[in-house]
Amino acid sequence: MLRKISILVFSILLSFQSFSQGSPDYKGGFKIKFDEDGQKYLRLISWAQMQANYDIDAETTAFQLRRARLLLFGQVTKDFMIVTHFGANSVNANTLSPTGKGEGVQLFFHDVWAQYNIGDHLSVGGGLHYFNGVSRLNSQSTLNFLTLDNNRSSWATLGLTDQFGRHLGFFAKGDVGKFQFQLAVNDALTNGLDTRDPSDDYAIYGGKRLLSDHKGSKNFAGYFTYHFLDKESNFLPFRVGSYLGGKKVLAVGAGFFMHPNGSVILEGDNLVGENVNLWAADVFYDAPVGNGALTAYAVLQNNDYGTNYLLGSTYGTGTMFYTHAGYVIPGDKEKTRFQPYLSFLNHSYDATDDIKNRFGVGLNTFFSGHNSKLTLEYAHQKMGEAKENVLSIQAMIYL
Repeated sequence: MLRKISILVFSILLSFQSFSQGSPDYKGGFKIKFDEDGQKYLRLISWAQMQANYDIDAETTAFQLRRARLLLFGQVTKDFMIVTHFGANSVNANTLSPTGKGEGVQLFFHDVWAQYNIGDHLSVGGGLHYFNGVSRLNSQSTLNFLTLDNNRSSWATLGLTDQFGRHLGFFAKGDVGKFQFQLAVNDALTNGLDTRDPSDDYAIYGGKRLLSDHKGSKNFAGYFTYHFLDKESNFLPFRVGSYLGGKKVLAVGAGFFMHPNGSVILEGDNLVGENVNLWAADVFYDAPVGNGALTAYAVLQNNDYGTNYLLGSTYGTGTMFYTHAGYVIPGDKEKTRFQPYLSFLNHSYDATDDIKNRFGVGLNTFFSGHNSKLTLEYAHQKMGEAKENVLSIQAMIYL
């Protein structure tokens, strides 16, 4: 088994060596300016993440294009802007199509929203947006993870009431000093991942689909942050995972998601709506330490999806604690740098005595910051008798 792991790691490293140099002169993407002072512009960002995953228990290896994305945003005045973000996810041998169409990989919009700026401290907008509530990780950027990927359960409504973490609705965001906020009111997805029939034993997430009189149609979200040190940008909703010491940030946050009649349960022959209420408090720290950098994050999240709600092991009424930390080993920023990290998840559910635990240990290798990096991670996950041990390697480049 060790020989197979060594061959896997070596082959992936070798295959990406030829184009992993990146550019230390990256200045924030390709930006096309249409005037001299840069008020009229169009900016483009493109990224791709390629993975190899080795299931240690089954002794099988699978490849996948984890993400392929293109993000565009621009403005003709500083008073309003438009954002368009599209791409594909988890392209693998089972989702490919023989001719690139039909039931195969789907290219779809992740975000499309218009935003109006009211002065320097308040913006409002609407569309398919990512201004989520609950926690920092519920609006996590996929460009600058500390770990291989986001903590899956932190995308707390993905596919239940939104399209891949994005709701269709209106939002407001702004700041007062070092305090930042974002609030949203949204339409709920009608046909979500929870397609189960109603039960009298547990709630299902189907209020919009099953209840009449427009019950379960709207949800509300918010997230609030206070920065004790450097203030982060809230120009876009995508939260940074690790600054690699580029900022000195201590951010304390709290957020919520409320969906009245979002779930339903049977009482006799009647369908009864149940409110979905999620809330969390989190803290994020990122700062240079000597010529290195420390990144740390922790979140405590309370999930109420309804009575004894449980869908797989990702969504469930109960309590979740998650944390991760990483350290950039001191070195020349113009050369290859390394960042070992650890992560831990503990997730309990009202519907079962089984507790989900996940432990991860990994190493980021930065050839040009997050713009060109290689991540190696081992993860062990256990819930009840079910367990999983996976060794993954991912190459990412973004421009």
